[in-house]
Amino acid sequence: MDGVRGDGAAAIAPLATWKDDFSRAFQYYLDKSTPLPTQRWLGTLAVATIYVLRVYYLQGFYIVSYGLGIYILNLLIGFLSPKVDPELEVLDGASLPTKESDEFKPFIRRLPEFKFWYAITKAFCVAFLMTFFSVFDVPVFWPILLCYWVVLFVLTMKRQIMHMIKYKYVPFSIGKQRYTGKKSAASGLPRD
Repeated sequence: MDGVRGDGAAAIAPLATWKDDFSRAFQYYLDKSTPLPTQRWLGTLAVATIYVLRVYYLQGFYIVSYGLGIYILNLLIGFLSPKVDPELEVLDGASLPTKESDEFKPFIRRLPEFKFWYAITKAFCVAFLMTFFSVFDVPVFWPILLCYWVVLFVLTMKRQIMHMIKYKYVPFSIGKQRYTGKKSAASGLPRD
């Protein structure tokens, strides 16, 4: 009986070692890709293009695409939303700064950009793998799904934009803000 256990454990050990090695290598490449957002998003665009071409050539798997679209919309809402909802802050007594003298509170996303990218990339990969199984090719009239998704997207984004306007936050910052110093009105040169 011990010999059987020993053989089973011996068979599992290489698999566990391989899993640990793969996990460690995968995490290494994820960590290396963190400071390269443009390259990461270009890679995701390539994966998305491959998925779209596969669905187009197969003329099917529209329900998978619809589910993928809903999931991406959900991720987008998390990406555009603040970590702490201002509606709930008002109830707690804390609020966003409204005057120059108020404390500065930076915009912190509910879903950070890296996690947003990673979730979208995983979603496209899973959807691509689902296209190899005919059980997911449910026959549907795709224009109805597309119209429903567009309406859902417009209504959701309208609500999100109204929330942004009401609480005066912008979830995007283009580039790094740099301090240029105070400029003299006469010379245009920085003062000492």
